[in-house]
Amino acid sequence: MKPAVARSDRNRRVVEFPHVQFKLLSLAKPTSRQKAVVDGLGKEKLIEMYRKMLEIRFFEQRAEQMYQQRKIGGFLHVYMGEEAVATGILAAIDKDDYVVTSYRDHGVALALGIPPGALMAELFGKVTGVCGGKGGSMHFYSKEKNLLGGHGIVGGQIPIGLGAAFRAKYMGTKQVSVIFFGDGAINQGVFHEAANMAALWNLPAIFVVENNLYGMGTSVSRSTAVSNMAVRAASYDMEGLQVDGMNLLETYGVMKEVVDKRRRDPCPILIEAKTYRYRGHSISDPGNYRSKEEIANYRTADPIAQVKKFLNDLGWMDDAAAKAMDKEVRQEILDAVEFAEESPDPDPAARDRHVFVP
Repeated sequence: MKPAVARSDRNRRVVEFPHVQFKLLSLAKPTSRQKAVVDGLGKEKLIEMYRKMLEIRFFEQRAEQMYQQRKIGGFLHVYMGEEAVATGILAAIDKDDYVVTSYRDHGVALALGIPPGALMAELFGKVTGVCGGKGGSMHFYSKEKNLLGGHGIVGGQIPIGLGAAFRAKYMGTKQVSVIFFGDGAINQGVFHEAANMAALWNLPAIFVVENNLYGMGTSVSRSTAVSNMAVRAASYDMEGLQVDGMNLLETYGVMKEVVDKRRRDPCPILIEAKTYRYRGHSISDPGNYRSKEEIANYRTADPIAQVKKFLNDLGWMDDAAAKAMDKEVRQEILDAVEFAEESPDPDPAARDRHVFVP
């Protein structure tokens, strides 16, 4: 891929990459959607969303440290850099809507409000984890939050989310089903089968492809024939949209409109969230296929830093309040680690419980 560059665009800073352009949040020249979103959210809700993004970032940083200390085993796929996607999208749905995602599921689980202690305990393989210590990093699940799981098979979650959308349509519940998957999964046949069925039956399925530009270590420019993944929706006569996944307000604003429309008239949609992960595919991936310059340029569009500055510009959060929140959330994650460390291991006698065999 060509290296990223940054340039100024009148009163707004723009970060450009091949086929990607992020416009940073700014009060100097706000968009009409940005104004509407800020007015609709209000101070308290926007600060709450900022806090949620901090929670995701600090949770992932601490999870990496615990893995390096060998307190966490197996795979670990962190969400750093993509916080605005899960936070913005899931803030726009109701508590009874369905959500399903891939193995990079920590951010989604936290954005849904699952306590970080229960998630950290799952990473530690403890009985107090969300799956009793049996699921680990890739398989967070919550019946209470209608999280139908993180899934280790690429694209394996897509038909499950489609089934939830079918149930909502069949029962007339007005629910929607949000189906997260990565840019690598959009090339799986199961996506195309699910998209076709969703369109045939007008199901309230919201397909969200988190395009962080790399499927494992392979650039999308080498794996996907079209740079605009949202255009694939046209093959199934459904709507397709692109959103700046580094911009919390745009992500939330678009999703709010999408959800409101599907409450009134159930039908599927494909949303491509343009984003970037600051770490490798998993903790075992050093990411040597990317240059330091590329990562550094993406950090100029850090979604958390954008919202922090935006809140400061609005006069809704000064530096002292930001530092206090930072300290508070960091302590919350430390408490989660302590909870996980002190929790008991699963009873070996319960090894076969919840396991289905022929």
